[in-house]
Amino acid sequence: MVEDLVISSTGLTKSYGPHVALDALDIEIKSGATGLLGPNGAGKSTFIKTILGLIQITSGDGHVLGLDIRTQGDQIRQRSGYMPEYDALNPNMEAIHQVRYSGELLGMNPTVALNRAHQALEYVGLGEQRYRQVSTFSTGMKQATKLACALIHDPELIIADEPSNGLDAHARNFMLNTLQTTVDSGQRSVLMASHLMEDVERVCSDIVLLHKGKLAAQGRIEDLKAIDKEIEVHVWGHASNMEAELKGSGMDVRREGRVMRIKHRGDESYSDILLAASKAGSQVRRMHDHEASLEDLFLVIMERLGHEVKSSDDLLKGVL
Repeated sequence: MVEDLVISSTGLTKSYGPHVALDALDIEIKSGATGLLGPNGAGKSTFIKTILGLIQITSGDGHVLGLDIRTQGDQIRQRSGYMPEYDALNPNMEAIHQVRYSGELLGMNPTVALNRAHQALEYVGLGEQRYRQVSTFSTGMKQATKLACALIHDPELIIADEPSNGLDAHARNFMLNTLQTTVDSGQRSVLMASHLMEDVERVCSDIVLLHKGKLAAQGRIEDLKAIDKEIEVHVWGHASNMEAELKGSGMDVRREGRVMRIKHRGDESYSDILLAASKAGSQVRRMHDHEASLEDLFLVIMERLGHEVKSSDDLLKGVL
């Protein structure tokens, strides 16, 4: 239903002269956690700026929390928290005053902003370091401070751009847990832009995938994975011959060495695979339904768009 949507757009287009950064996007994002994905130049940053009302769109319509991105950008920003990828902190300020200042910029009373800054820094794990200067912080602590700045006014929507960028394993785990808690216990919505699909899959239930300014896919990760169910087969001996037999019988095969992933086409798929192995003289050591990852989903989407991609790195580094 429309009232359940946190972000929506119809024909959303943004052009910079002849360059089309966003190309007629029809997007629907429900409450909860959604991953915003795509290679460099896909339009992610432009999309974030448009929905926050920071730049004017060329054509189309968009709404955030029921507010028009064309005319109500200030209200959208008052009800949203933005954690940018770039360094947005003053290195000479103590963390408590950096976060307080963010609250005051949003119109909060100074006393209220200071109290909320204490709470926000405690929430992101920096309660004991709140009086240290930002310049003395590690990358993880700076990222946490940016998140505190985004959360100080208790927004309904948090937009986190590469929140785990540059973090070690411990800091990354804490950041993702904090975002999960914000969604699950805080009942807030998160739009998380990231190039780390493992992070997205951990925090988000839905994704929006942009490619060259166009919408490549959107929806629940579970539903999108079910589009191309596969069977994983581990074989021994004559793997190339078996691959040829499978393809000769019309089956879609993705192979890496002795491991093959074959598109599921019904209960007969298993017997067809065993028949192909018998003809090729191959031994099937193991065969099971493959639980697709988000990376597997990306590969399928890119293949359907006509690109040969070996890994998610190829996609997200923008080499296409």
